[in-house]
Amino acid sequence: MVMTDDDAARQDIRPLQIGLLNLMPKKIATETQFARLIGATPLQIDLTLIRMTEHQSKNTSQDHMEAFYQSFQDVKHRKFDGLVITGAPIEHMPFPEVSYWEEMVEVMEWTQTNVLSTFGVCWGGMAMVNHFHGVKKHMLDQKAFGCFRHKRVASGSPYLRGFSDDLVIPVSRWTEVRQDELDAAGLKTLITSDQSGPCLVQDDAHRALYVFNHFEYDRDTLKQEYDRDVANGTPINVPMNYYPDDDPAQPPLNRWRSHGHLLYGNWINEIYQTTPFDMAKIGTAE
Repeated sequence: MVMTDDDAARQDIRPLQIGLLNLMPKKIATETQFARLIGATPLQIDLTLIRMTEHQSKNTSQDHMEAFYQSFQDVKHRKFDGLVITGAPIEHMPFPEVSYWEEMVEVMEWTQTNVLSTFGVCWGGMAMVNHFHGVKKHMLDQKAFGCFRHKRVASGSPYLRGFSDDLVIPVSRWTEVRQDELDAAGLKTLITSDQSGPCLVQDDAHRALYVFNHFEYDRDTLKQEYDRDVANGTPINVPMNYYPDDDPAQPPLNRWRSHGHLLYGNWINEIYQTTPFDMAKIGTAE
């Protein structure tokens, strides 16, 4: 949803400042996926696209990056109501070996003073939970790939308002975090799966949510990953519970879209309800 200037001028509220730190290679597809979810509420959103300062994108044109993205170093003086940190296809690498890890640590520390609420997605969430709590990411024997059944395990959470007790969420990762380690860190799991483990975790101490799966995916995102690996000769299983009758010749069905809108809409609503009108107060003790 895109609001006209005239409609925006009639609302006596300020736009919410939301940042998207996009670490994915296909940046246009990723920014579109998140913008659809974040922009679907009646609230005004001013979305800032952010990139790591020194990292050069190989899969997105430089013209697009220069036109629409700002580096973290260029925006770190600002305050944000919310920040999304996306996943990144670097799961096999230990965190300190990531080329931009030093700046990533700076970003995570910066969220504690300049961001009201941070949403870490997949690798972004694993990086945050590792940095703040020492929770490790563990390699899986094979890729968790497909649409896995999940269950809501926290009652009364405002982030799960409107959620079914049972739901399907796309999963695409080679790593996992383990429930016992999250419990030991004092974190609250909101959604989990018997097959793929913890999914959505709440970290009140750091005003953050961590989601290790992909509510934002389009209908054909898993199909694109599968077709790419098949074309490259990379061993890959047909994504579980994704195609009708597990037949890749049939078009996949999107069975998670409604919960994706609920989750990000609830997140935006919580930000709106709690953020100060004076953005200078974000990150302060007041």
